[in-house]
Amino acid sequence: MQTSIELFRSIKSDLIKTFTVDNGSEFAKFKSLESATASKVFFADPYAPWQRGLNENTNGLLRRFFPKGCNFHEISDMVIKQAVEKLNHQPRKCLNFRTPYEVLFKTKTVALRT
Repeated sequence: MQTSIELFRSIKSDLIKTFTVDNGSEFAKFKSLESATASKVFFADPYAPWQRGLNENTNGLLRRFFPKGCNFHEISDMVIKQAVEKLNHQPRKCLNFRTPYEVLFKTKTVALRT
């Protein structure tokens, strides 16, 4: 939980309103996440993945890099960082074909021209 708090603290608080999480034990201390990020945590119903659509979609994108059953203890931080960079700079239809990076930082990247 502490790592999540540290990561979310680096994002402007007005950009984070809520978290919708599953009922896993990793969220047992959800109150500390709420207070650290000034947000509200909601719990999805069991066996209702559609209530966490963005999370499920992101899991699918991550599976392109790390197949199910992959042991993350055997994967270097560099490889994980490269996958995150690729995903954060991949245009998304739901973002009007902007990248998550562009939306979060209100920038626009363009292809290089010659």
